[in-house]
Amino acid sequence: MISVLIGLWENVLIAVRALAQNKMRAVLTTLGIIIGVLTVVSVASIIAGLNKGFSSQISALGSNTLFIHKYPWIIMDDFFKYRNRPDITMDDARYLMKHSKLAKAIAPATGTSRNIKYRDKSLTDISISGVTVEHESIEGYKIAEGRYFTQNEIDRDKPSCIIGWEIKEKLFDNLPAIGERIKIGNVSYRVIGVMEKRGSLLGYDLDSEVYVPIGTIFKNFGSRRSIRILVQVPSSDMINEVKDEIRFLMRVSRRLKPQEEDNFSINQQEMLTNMYKQLTGGLYTAAFGIGTLSLLVGGIGIMNIMLVSVAERRKEIGIRKALGAKRRVITFQFIIESIIICSVGGFIAIFLSFLISLVIDKVTPFPSSVPVWSVFMGLGFSTFVGLFFGIYPARRAAKLDPIECLRYE
Repeated sequence: MISVLIGLWENVLIAVRALAQNKMRAVLTTLGIIIGVLTVVSVASIIAGLNKGFSSQISALGSNTLFIHKYPWIIMDDFFKYRNRPDITMDDARYLMKHSKLAKAIAPATGTSRNIKYRDKSLTDISISGVTVEHESIEGYKIAEGRYFTQNEIDRDKPSCIIGWEIKEKLFDNLPAIGERIKIGNVSYRVIGVMEKRGSLLGYDLDSEVYVPIGTIFKNFGSRRSIRILVQVPSSDMINEVKDEIRFLMRVSRRLKPQEEDNFSINQQEMLTNMYKQLTGGLYTAAFGIGTLSLLVGGIGIMNIMLVSVAERRKEIGIRKALGAKRRVITFQFIIESIIICSVGGFIAIFLSFLISLVIDKVTPFPSSVPVWSVFMGLGFSTFVGLFFGIYPARRAAKLDPIECLRYE
């Protein structure tokens, strides 16, 4: 065992000395490996960061929540087919609330955009969401200041509102907002609460919303509008069961015949997640394709350089064989050289990947992190390339006739 380790160490030293004698050649040879591994690991890092950011944002929708809309979230065919659907109405929501046996909570919602004003300050085109009491538990609303709506305020369409954190900062600065009145359009609303900071969801700023009782939207800003209905499922195991029940009740509510297709859409978080996985899966495939091509080119370059090295070192090979070096020793020496070149290229690529990931994470809005599996994969690929493309030159060196080698120069 000790003799094997000593032999391995000697071969490594010989390989390092041989590479050190041709530094520029060794550097140029590793470039193909560096580019290939860097491509795969960098793209994996970006996608891993995006996955983390997407998961944290999409979780705000709730994995146990169904969303009934007029339109599907993802439209793959004719848009006009969905545009001509009848609006989702409060009658549909009331029917679901009355007849659903499986849903934990059901909440209709609607919205509009209006300018809002407080004294001499105003904000334009602010999203106004009409909500119910159930939204607090379904959406997971958390109040930083004041309180949430009472059932009485919802039932009587009280002109009360809850504002997002950013709205509070822009209109009130450091002054208290609770109890003050703001104008939404031309209607005065009393502020009863301020939401905690919620961040953004797929680029939409959740802190720039104003929440009002749903009935005030219809009363003050027009009743001819489609609503959305949120359905909270008791547990993730029941989501398909609840979805089937809701679909059946919606068809009954809208008096659809058995042969007629649904004129509504039941959306859920899983739809966006699956679409996102398809997109990132395409990026992974492209990255692996480019990386594999770069590694193939780099491997061919390594084989070419190793064949040149064999030709230049024929006298050295002849002397070693004349002194008793066996074929497997010569073979092993050149394979070690090839593996060292590729492994060094792999380590350099991993180091550069960490730097690129850090820069992307710090100077761009996109998160980035290097997954551990990509590090081992990059090093494994580079080592395999060195082994695979080093075998032929190594075997060619081992088969050389020592007498012909000694007469080479």
